[in-house]
Amino acid sequence: MPDAVATSPTTSRDPVVARMPMSRVPERLFSVTVIGSGMIVLLLLGAIILMLATGAWPALKAFGIGFFWSPVWDSVNEKFGAGVMIYGTLVSSILALVIAVPLSTGVAYFLTEILPVPLRRAIGVAIQLLAAIPSIIYGMWGFFILAPWLAAHFVLDVADLAAPVPGLNKVLDYGGGNSIFTAGLVLAIMILPLITAMFVEILGATPVVLKESAYGLGCTRFEVVRSVAVPYGRRAMIGAIMLGLGRALGETMAVTFVIGNATRLSPNLFAQGSTIASTIANEFNEAGAGTMKLAALLGLGLTLFIISFIVLAASRALVAPRAVS
Repeated sequence: MPDAVATSPTTSRDPVVARMPMSRVPERLFSVTVIGSGMIVLLLLGAIILMLATGAWPALKAFGIGFFWSPVWDSVNEKFGAGVMIYGTLVSSILALVIAVPLSTGVAYFLTEILPVPLRRAIGVAIQLLAAIPSIIYGMWGFFILAPWLAAHFVLDVADLAAPVPGLNKVLDYGGGNSIFTAGLVLAIMILPLITAMFVEILGATPVVLKESAYGLGCTRFEVVRSVAVPYGRRAMIGAIMLGLGRALGETMAVTFVIGNATRLSPNLFAQGSTIASTIANEFNEAGAGTMKLAALLGLGLTLFIISFIVLAASRALVAPRAVS
């Protein structure tokens, strides 16, 4: 009988086992917190979409699907279309990428491979400080310094060179300092530090053995970048470029200062233009509650949201790992 008493359920209960339910409390709390945070983000996103769609519905109902490509923006006659703003947004953002991506690649490789180690941190911090400058400062610099300089020393000379070339003379025609081109240049300077910082991390993650093997085969530095570093980090670099594009699409104040804010459609890069964000910033205070103009501005906001969603979806598709057959 003593053996039976020693092995009874009451006396043989392990203290560790008894405390196991309490040890799961932090895990459950963490799980609930994470799920709740995700649901809050989804609810906020849904609320934003609902607000934009509800506010823009009168304009979409009045002008139909043609609202998204109509070049007319007439506040007096209450005829509104997003075509000019979509064109200015896309052209200025793509122009910014065309300028910023090659520069970011060169600066990133210079920092990771060519610059002496003691100077890398100092110059890298100096480049990253560009990202900390407020956008309105870029806009003021572009308006007071860059735009007048371009008008005096660049625009007319380039237009003279392009004048004899059919087609090109329409894209690079005579214009002024405040233009789509200036907006694209300012945006390029703004997204340059963002893309550069990510490129530095991507190029720095390239295995040293791969680069040394390429150098051992007689490759030049350019060939190592083209054939080793870029292919190795291609997906991450595409993600960095798309992140820079997203920043350029939504920029407001800097673009508002330098683009000219003209609601007319022109293929000329040196002509004044307008973007979705700059139009909303300029005209939102003039739109009264319940007016068609306010609905059209909210429609522009919905359009920018759709464009940003398409860019995000494209970036996800481009960086997604491919299945090896």
